[in-house]
This record gives sequence, structure tokens and C-alpha cells, in this order.
Amino acid sequence: MARRNDHTREQLIQLTLATVKGFLDENSYHELSLRKVANMIGYVPSTLVNVFGNYNILLLHAVAQTLDELSIEAAKVVDESIDPKDALFKLAYCYHDFAQKHPNRWQLIFEHNMNGETLPEWQTKRIDGMTGMLEQLLSVLAPERSEDEVLKASRVLWSGVHGITLLSVDDKFFSAEPIDGKELIHNLISSYLISW
Repeated sequence: MARRNDHTREQLIQLTLATVKGFLDENSYHELSLRKVANMIGYVPSTLVNVFGNYNILLLHAVAQTLDELSIEAAKVVDESIDPKDALFKLAYCYHDFAQKHPNRWQLIFEHNMNGETLPEWQTKRIDGMTGMLEQLLSVLAPERSEDEVLKASRVLWSGVHGITLLSVDDKFFSAEPIDGKELIHNLISSYLISW
């Protein structure tokens, strides 16, 4: 076992999160535990509790890293888009593609539960950043819409894209023919924008 002074606190955080990320590349977070993470990095579980506070917060840090990566990819596709409508579609495709590339990490984002604890502000800001990107695009597309209308539209679109992505990642379309999730996303957004 590594001794407590083998790594600085920051190094231990980085090592732990890199180990969790590597594990989730191949396995579900359901197969993970505090003890398992500690064993993989050569520390005792109590050391990780001292650093992160508890296992739930450790997982939340892993979720934060995943959201940061998704946010970087999303900002890039939006910046490279030719107009707000193009950006809206590319943002949705980016979400879908990210989930396809990292299904276990993406699953953890939505299944992680704070178990009654308050979500830390640093995590709330990340979520607001992602939803804010969508709201900004909708505001530009329909400047006559109120803030409340934009908020509701963003949640409708996000919910639809999320649902399609979830079914796509889990391959649960229950169809004899293969179904392209991105094609469904295109259909959803196109139809919604026409009526909105």
C-alpha cells in the first residue's frame, strides 16, 4: 500500500479520478466501490474519504470531469458552426456522439444521486453552463420569445435528445431495422423548430 505522503493531495485526486475514468472506459460504475478504487491505486479507503469527504463526492468529481470534457467538445462544435440553427443540430449530435463514445461515464452523469445532500455549487455551475449553451442558441434563433419560453423549449429539446441518446446507447429502439439516433434527433429538432 502506498503511504499517505507518497502523493500530494492534488496528485492523489488526479490519480483517483484517472483510475475511475479508466475503469469506466470498460465497466459500469455499478461495479465500482470505494474499496475497489482504493485498492486500484494502492491506498486504503479511509485515505480517499479524507481527500474527497465520501464516496458520493468522489463520484461527483468524476461526473464533473466528464461534464467538462463534454462541455469542451460542445463549445467547439458550436464555435465551428455556420449559424445558430446549424449549431443547435451540431450540439445535439455532439451530445449523442459523446454518449456513444463514453457510455459508462455518460450513464454515471444521470444516475449519480446525491442521496439528499445538496449539489455543490461547482457542479451546479457546470450544469448551468451546458443548459445555458442551448438556451443561448434558442434565444438567437427566436429573439421574440420570452426567457420562460426559451427555457421551456430548451428543456423540451434536451429531454427529447436525451431520450433518443439513451435509447441509442442502450440499443433499445426495438426495431428489426437499425435506427440511427442522429437521424431521429434531426427529425425531432426540425419538427420542433417548425412548430416553435
